[in-house]
Amino acid sequence: MEMLGQKIDFLGDSITEGAGVSSIETRFTELLSSEYGILTVNHGIGGTRIARQRTPSFYPDHDKDFISRVNDLDSDADVIMVFGGTNDYGHGDAPMGTMQDRTPYTFYGALHTLYTDLITRFPEALIVVMTPLHRLNEDALVDDNGRRRAGTLKDYVNVIREVAQYYSLPVLDLYRESGLQPNVPVIQEKYVPDGLHPNDAGHVMLKNLIYSFLKNR
Repeated sequence: MEMLGQKIDFLGDSITEGAGVSSIETRFTELLSSEYGILTVNHGIGGTRIARQRTPSFYPDHDKDFISRVNDLDSDADVIMVFGGTNDYGHGDAPMGTMQDRTPYTFYGALHTLYTDLITRFPEALIVVMTPLHRLNEDALVDDNGRRRAGTLKDYVNVIREVAQYYSLPVLDLYRESGLQPNVPVIQEKYVPDGLHPNDAGHVMLKNLIYSFLKNR
């Protein structure tokens, strides 16, 4: 895929928004623009989840789920990249559900809804699914508020892969091959100091992974 001049919309959460970087200019989206002549549009909102929540969040912005923001994306985008799921694991209240679900209130159903909405709105665009990165305490089944989670982070990643495969959407599997595993102390220190959000050096790695993935499409 020729990348120069392509318009890419990124639908994401705080990592896409740039939590953890020293400046807007060091986000992976801006790095792609400045280094490769790609027009990137950042639709990252911190705390947001893919699935719709039954209980309103303390921070209203967290309830701007990915499905509700599909119409905010640019109609002339050449590529749509969806980078979410870590907050569904981290502090979401939606059950996992099943592959047959088509409701936005389960994780399975929300993915079906999101992907079909994107395909319907952007039938000619390349839609790419990015899995969550590893994070500290990713196997914990109880959140910080004592609420039982629907699964481990890996369970959420597996569902993302499964539903993307159903729609034949390409997957950039950051969980499997980003090189960012903050449970390794040296990786946390160099790239993910808070155990979740990559720093400037981590965003350089994300930029390289995204560019290589798209270039080889």
